[in-house]
Amino acid sequence: MTKYSCDTASETLEWIKAIADFIKPFSFLINAYVVNFFKDRLWEAVDEDWLQCLTNEPVENLLLIPSGVFQDHWPASLKEFVLTLKSLVYPREQADLKKVSISHWRTTALNSVLAQGMNLKKKHEVEVLSAIVGSVASSVRADAVIDVGAGQGYLAQVLAFEYQHSVVAIDACSHHGKVTNARAERIKKHYMAQMRKLGSGKKRLNVPQTITCNIMSLETLKSLTTLSQHEADVEQPKSIEQDLELGSAGNGSSLVLAGLHACGDLSVTMLKTLLECEEVRAVISIGCCYNLLSEEGFENAHIQYGYPMSCGVRSASLSLGKSSRDLACQSAERWKSLGKDAGLLNFELHAFRAAFQMVLHKYFPEVGTSPSIGRQGKALRRKQQRNIIESELRAEESTSDLPQRACNMDKACSIIQSRESEAADPSGVRLDMDALFNKMSLHAGSRCEGTLSSDKYSLFEKFCESGLCRLGLKPSNDINFHDIWKEVEPYVNLIGVYWSLRAAFGPLLETLILLDRLLFLQEQGGKLEAVMLPIFDPAISPRNVAIIAKKLDAGLVSCHGSR
Repeated sequence: MTKYSCDTASETLEWIKAIADFIKPFSFLINAYVVNFFKDRLWEAVDEDWLQCLTNEPVENLLLIPSGVFQDHWPASLKEFVLTLKSLVYPREQADLKKVSISHWRTTALNSVLAQGMNLKKKHEVEVLSAIVGSVASSVRADAVIDVGAGQGYLAQVLAFEYQHSVVAIDACSHHGKVTNARAERIKKHYMAQMRKLGSGKKRLNVPQTITCNIMSLETLKSLTTLSQHEADVEQPKSIEQDLELGSAGNGSSLVLAGLHACGDLSVTMLKTLLECEEVRAVISIGCCYNLLSEEGFENAHIQYGYPMSCGVRSASLSLGKSSRDLACQSAERWKSLGKDAGLLNFELHAFRAAFQMVLHKYFPEVGTSPSIGRQGKALRRKQQRNIIESELRAEESTSDLPQRACNMDKACSIIQSRESEAADPSGVRLDMDALFNKMSLHAGSRCEGTLSSDKYSLFEKFCESGLCRLGLKPSNDINFHDIWKEVEPYVNLIGVYWSLRAAFGPLLETLILLDRLLFLQEQGGKLEAVMLPIFDPAISPRNVAIIAKKLDAGLVSCHGSR
């Protein structure tokens, strides 16, 4: 298999073109909606030999397909498909950061005060990213770091208190700003007490400053980087003015932009700001939420769309579309960590949802593209599951390493995420039924692989009733749920095969999006040095690829992402 590199613009473009050539024959998978699995008989487009082979595979093997794992007895064409796909995916194994030449590099374990409130995943991310951002900021002698999409300010506070950088934390949520400020005050008291003990109580202590602002455009972020009086576009009815006191920061200052999983176009805006704002000397960006990207030629596109960024991809006319951008959010690391029962539950929920689409199509054709019916319980359920798992982990006197513990913690929320990750739903319906979910979880251990439990139909009926209720539709006696279930039941075991093959394109599509961003920077010629680097352990944080870009006159980062 060809080994691909992204060290230069020409190599990156060659990689992108290889991806484009590979995915073209599989548009029927990439552009499909699993909710239409039964309605459109989607399995009929899949190679018969593949279907026949994979239908009899254990669910654990199906969940490994997105990670590029195949079995020896599979058809040669299927093995070649998995191998080629894997060769085109950007490697996610955490880089040996000790071998990466970044000036002033040092990683500091967070103390209990700074780490308060962080789960294992967040702690790992902030420890690694703060060290990288701190090193880059020092190398360009930055007056300040701007934490874009700061959330509750975890990264900003570590950069300020531990690495002693002036930091501005920007987030669209005013509540996050209040939490950041309150948390910073508590941390400040701890550090002031420590300084008094060491006799350095008069030393100036950096405290992150916050801005509550929706960064709706490149111009908004550019104006914020002036770090002068700025009237922010906030969520609240009234605008607020921020008077930032950052010492020498201001016009002509040297700034670094950092974003830990900045959603959708926000990551793109950060990269464009590096080019268009003189004060910004470097950017460290880890993106996410590709489903929220605006795309040229699609409904959500605007003048400054998020994809494509590079001239190379634009000239190749390589469009993605809503379904592909949704699919790019899939995480191979999360799926391979699921066990048999969790995997079966995931497939069954997809089957229920696809069968429910048959109900809508037959009895409620007027629904069409209905509004989403709810993610209300998502955050609560994830929090509850994480609290349970973390309590169990703390109770165990185990010496298991961090990646394994985090992997165990993520398993619970992965089941929930699997229901919502198929965001490309033309009906807009995301069913959010806690009672059904809990009941299915209780019965998971008693399932026999490849068979349907006796209460499967009753669960499907409850699924439909809840879905109709959330859509504001009244179930009637005319709806024959039993006939619809009887019609789809012979094909239910195929949905896991189809889903796994389709999910395998998730990491590849994410690779394409990331390479487009990298190529955009590389196309600037001698103005920048830009690299991609997997900085987190993928078992802990699957969305782990950072793009690090610096203006050449600001000092260089010598690191390479290649395959």
